[in-house]
This record gives sequence, C-alpha cells and structure tokens, in this order.
Amino acid sequence: MFRRIFIWLSSFYKRKLSSDKSLNTLLNRSLSDLQRSLNISIINPHYYIKALTHSSFLDLHPELVHSNERLEYLGDSVLSMVVGQYLFENYPGEEEGFLTKSRSSLVNRERLAQAAEKYDLQNIILYNQKYLKDSLEGVQTVLADSLEAIIGAIYLDKGLASAEKFIISKLINPLEGKDSFLLDTNYKGQLLEFSHSNKMTPPRYNVLKEEGPPHNKEFTVEVIIDQQLMGLGSGKNKKSAEQEASRNALKKLNSTGSGKTAN
Repeated sequence: MFRRIFIWLSSFYKRKLSSDKSLNTLLNRSLSDLQRSLNISIINPHYYIKALTHSSFLDLHPELVHSNERLEYLGDSVLSMVVGQYLFENYPGEEEGFLTKSRSSLVNRERLAQAAEKYDLQNIILYNQKYLKDSLEGVQTVLADSLEAIIGAIYLDKGLASAEKFIISKLINPLEGKDSFLLDTNYKGQLLEFSHSNKMTPPRYNVLKEEGPPHNKEFTVEVIIDQQLMGLGSGKNKKSAEQEASRNALKKLNSTGSGKTAN
C-alpha cells in the first residue's frame, strides 16, 4: 500500500519526494488514519491526499501544488444530489418544502463539521493552524470542507455507488434514526418567515457583548422586531448567537400569541 502511495504522490511535488522525508511520513500517516477512521479502502491515494490538504497547508509546504478546493466543490455537488435523491425516494408522501428543509439540515456546515469531528478528521487533515486564528467557526469550516472533499475523492476513486454508500452510512443514517434531521434548526429563517407573514418588520440583530480570549470567545446578541426586544442569545460566534436569539424570539412570540404560530 505505502509503495503505491509514494508512486501516486510523485505528481504532487515540484521536487523529488525523497527531499522531505518528514512530509512523506505525515502524508502516509494521514492516509492510514483516514482509512482506519472512516473504514474505507483506497485505490488511488492521490485523490485523498488532495482531499486532506487544506489550501493553508500549501503555505507551510510550497512543494505541494494541490489543495482540496476543487474536490470540495465536486463533493458538495455529489452530497447534495445523493441526499436529495435519498429523501425523494424514502419520503414519498412529503412535499417539496419538507424535502428542501431536510436536505438543508443534512448538508449544512455545522452538521458536516460534527460528522467530521466524530470521525477524528481534525487530527487527520493537513492545514496551517495560523489560518484558523483560534476560531471555532474557522475549525468548523475546515472540517466541513474537508469532508466534502473526501466525498469528492471517493466519487472519483470508486464511483457514485461507493460515494452514495458512504454518505448514507456516515451522514444520513446516524441522524435519521433520531429524526434529528427532520427538525428545522434554522431559527433565523423561521423568524424571518414569521415576521413577514405577520406583517412585522424584518428581524434586526445587534451584538451586545463580545467577551473572552480569541480561541474561546462568547458573543451575546439581541434581536429586534417592530422596535421591540424579542430575544437574546449567546454563542461561540455571531452566527450561533443569532440562531439562539431567534429561537428565544420564536418562543416569546408563540407564548404571547402574536400573529400566527411559529414553527
């Protein structure tokens, strides 16, 4: 296996592989860990080296010439198609709105990052830690993008059927058993829809506090509708704080009976 890896890796370098044995060892270990963690077999290793290489890693190793950005694009397309087809075939009684929201829930960045973390990708992918700047949101983005790139690599390496099997077993089934992907967790979208249907002003979000060190920040956000405070929320980044504020605003609106009931 390792001899085949070295042959494939030769296309990734501007100079001979033997010039950086430590990098060779790192790449071999990442591939081995990837196979073990995801329980996949690898035919063409160069696809997976691309999938594991974040663009920031090229700053550390300019001898590498490919990152995972193109594979991420391909994997995102394959993921969306497979999830869409799975929902279409397995939920024949549901309307388009349900299918769209369920697919969005399954393929959103937070879900993908959680799955990537479950399979220990944070210790397998290759990236420059300075790129993240101790940002939780940055880590989630790198993890989600890398998982999409791995899906793209599987698709190129072994075809659509293998990519579909991977997506269903690793991403859909673990959530479907709990029905958690059926829950619409886009509270900002729900709140915007609610305010529009009840002829209220669109939600406006303000950051009230930003506390803590760079690697462990805490944001506090308020959401205003019709010049009234509707909810407060906190989170490790502004996006999660806004979602929490929106969720609390929906609870308040439902409890006061303002307009139609929010979902």
